[in-house]
Amino acid sequence: MKMQIFKKYFRFGLTAFLVIAASICFYYLVFHGDRFSAQLNSIFKILSPVLYGIIFAYLMTPIVNGIEKKFLIPAFIKDKKEASIKQKKCIRAFSVMITIVIILLLIYGFFSILIPNIVKSIKSISYQFPYYMQNLTIWSTKFLEDNPDIEAIVLRFLDTYSEEFLNYLNNSIVPHLETFVKQVSLSMISVLNVLWNFIIGMVISIYVLFSKETFAGQGKKITFALFNTKTANQIIKDTRFISDTFIGFISGKIIDSIIIGFICFAGTSILKMPYALLISVIVGVTNVIPFFGPYLGAIPSAILILMVNPVKCIYFILFILVLQQVDGNFIGPRILGQSTGLSGFWVIFSITIFGGIMGVPGMIIGVPFFAVIYAMIKRITNRLLQKRGLPSETNKYMNVDYIQDKDVFVPQVTKTKTQSPFFKFNKKYKADENKSEEGSSTSDDADKNKEQ
Repeated sequence: MKMQIFKKYFRFGLTAFLVIAASICFYYLVFHGDRFSAQLNSIFKILSPVLYGIIFAYLMTPIVNGIEKKFLIPAFIKDKKEASIKQKKCIRAFSVMITIVIILLLIYGFFSILIPNIVKSIKSISYQFPYYMQNLTIWSTKFLEDNPDIEAIVLRFLDTYSEEFLNYLNNSIVPHLETFVKQVSLSMISVLNVLWNFIIGMVISIYVLFSKETFAGQGKKITFALFNTKTANQIIKDTRFISDTFIGFISGKIIDSIIIGFICFAGTSILKMPYALLISVIVGVTNVIPFFGPYLGAIPSAILILMVNPVKCIYFILFILVLQQVDGNFIGPRILGQSTGLSGFWVIFSITIFGGIMGVPGMIIGVPFFAVIYAMIKRITNRLLQKRGLPSETNKYMNVDYIQDKDVFVPQVTKTKTQSPFFKFNKKYKADENKSEEGSSTSDDADKNKEQ
C-alpha cells in the first residue's frame, strides 16, 4: 500500500518537474533565443565531422547494398545461410572499398573536366567583358531608338537612381573594402575547415558502413526496451518510411539533375550557345532544388548569354522552359515516381518554409521532410476517422455539407433548380428513400381512390 502511494506521488512529482522544466525552456527560447542558437551552433561545429560521416554513410548505403547483393554475394557465396562471419566481413570490406573508389573517381572526373573549362570560361568572360558590354550597349541603344517611349522611361530611371548608386558606392562600399577582405579571408579558412571535416567524415562513414547492421540492431533493441511491442513496431515502421522517403527523393533528384545537365549541354551545344558547359553545370546543380531550382540556374545563365548575344538569350530562355516541362512531366516522374506523394502546392509550401529557415539545404531536404510530416498527419487522421466509423477517402468529403450519421453524408445545397441527391456510403439511405417513395405512391393511390 505504501509502495503504491509512493509511486503515485512520485509520478505527480515527476510530471510537475517536467512541466516546470518545459516552461523554463520555453521562456528561455522565447526571450533568449539568440543564446540558444549560439549554443546549438557551437555544438554543431564540434559534432560536424560525426554528422558528415553519418550523412555520407547514409547516402552510400544503397550503393554498398547494391554491390553486395548483385555482385559480391552471388560471386563468392553460394548459400547465404552457410556464410561465415568472416566471409560477410570480407564482402562488406570489398563493397565499402569499391564504393569509396567509385565515388572518389566520380568526384575526380567531374572536377577534372569541370574546373579547367570553368576557369577557361571565366577568363574568357573577364577578357571580353568590355566587348560584351559594348555589344549590349549598341543593342540596347538600337532597341531604344526604335521605341522612344521605353527610352524615355529608361532615361528617367537612370537620372533618378544613378546619383543614389554613386553615393552608395562611395559611402558604403569603398569604406568597407578592408572588412570585405577580412571576410573573404575568414571564408577561406572556413572552406578549409569544411574540407577537413569532409575528410574526417569520410573516415567515420567507413566505420559506420562496416557496422550499420549493429547500429540498427542496437536502435531496435533500445526501442523495444522503452516502448511496448505495438508502439515499437510502429516506430520502426515509421523510421523505415522516413529513410525510404529521404533516400528515394535525394538519390532520384541527383540522378534527375545529372540527366538534365547532360541534356542541357547537348541542347546548348547544338544551338551553339556561349559557355555551354558552364551553363549546363549551373542548370544541373540548381536542378537539385525542387521547383525553383531550374529558374535559379537559368537566370545567371541567361544574363551571361545576354552579354554575348541578346538574341541567343531569348532562344536559351525558350529552351530552358521546354527542358523544364520535359523534366517535370516525363523525366522527373519516371525517376522520382511517387516518392513524396505531395501535390504542387505542398511542394512550393515546403520549399518556401524550410528554405527560409535553413537556406539552400532547407530547400533541398524540405520536400522529403515535409512529406514525412504530411504522411504522419494523414495516417493519424485516417486512424481517428476509422475509429469513429467514417471513411478515410478525401474525395468523399469534398461536397459534404454536414454528416447526418456515420452512413449518410448530406451534400452542399446548390442554388440551381436541380439539386444533387444525398451522398451516401452504403445502401441504408437508399433503402430509406425507396421506402419514402413507396409510401408516397400508396398515398397517391389512396387519394385517387377517394376521388373516384
